[in-house]
Amino acid sequence: MSYQEQVIEWYKSLQNTICAGLEKADGLAKFQEDNWSRPEGGGGRSRVIQDGNVFEKGGVNFSAVHGVLPDSIKKALGVSKSEFFAAGVSIVLHPKNPWVPIIHMNTRFFEIEGETWWFGGGIDLTPIYINDQETKGFHSELKSTCDQFDAEYFPKFKEWADNYFFIKHRNETRGVGGIFYDRLNDRDWNELFDYNKAIGDTFLKAYLPIVNANADKPFNEEHKNWQLIRRGRYVEFNLVYDKGTKFGLETNGRIESILMSLPTHVSWPYNFQPKENSQEQQTLEKLKKGIDWV
Repeated sequence: MSYQEQVIEWYKSLQNTICAGLEKADGLAKFQEDNWSRPEGGGGRSRVIQDGNVFEKGGVNFSAVHGVLPDSIKKALGVSKSEFFAAGVSIVLHPKNPWVPIIHMNTRFFEIEGETWWFGGGIDLTPIYINDQETKGFHSELKSTCDQFDAEYFPKFKEWADNYFFIKHRNETRGVGGIFYDRLNDRDWNELFDYNKAIGDTFLKAYLPIVNANADKPFNEEHKNWQLIRRGRYVEFNLVYDKGTKFGLETNGRIESILMSLPTHVSWPYNFQPKENSQEQQTLEKLKKGIDWV
């Protein structure tokens, strides 16, 4: 089986596993599936969950596409050939309850036929209100997975996430980070594929305990308003800085799949300032790079 066939088979399996786990956690909503094809080559399965007990909107998308890179992307990647293959699973979940964090995961394989290949991905958490213990548990799960392969992975990829998921115009991180890596091809393909698979398998282990602990926690209108503001920060990052969004738009990707990361409801009140010593202010003070959560 070729590299491409292996990653396609795995990513489809990962999508199935994660969707099943999330449906069980929600208890009401089911994923709606859209199978789509891309005129330039390839296609995917977009799965979206909406209006559930836990998840207001979320997506678990699989894609495997191929075609010709635009010159702008060739230049940015520093490659000479144009034929590309890209496959992966991308996840974003926007829960109803403000005490349940937004989460994102992406795990992907990219190949320029006859020239180069690499793996990329990561998982990061965006709480509406930061809970130190839950954040520690989340990072500890990621560290445990990384340490199985290389003790340097977690600190390196955690720093990479802090720098990548950073909203420059706000001077704040998108959330409490996690791990992020890209263009990973410095060792045997099978070893890196195993690492990529392990990251995928960590998603439910790292996230569901937080969901289960908070999904039924009471909240009020003030909490909900803060959630809408924090979602606004998420939208700002995805539309201004996110490389995956830009790649999808520049390679004529399926727009509904690309923008499934955006929440249904969001708010940008003018010049919002949290009350002094409030939970909202405490959260803003922790949206910084370099915090050792573990």
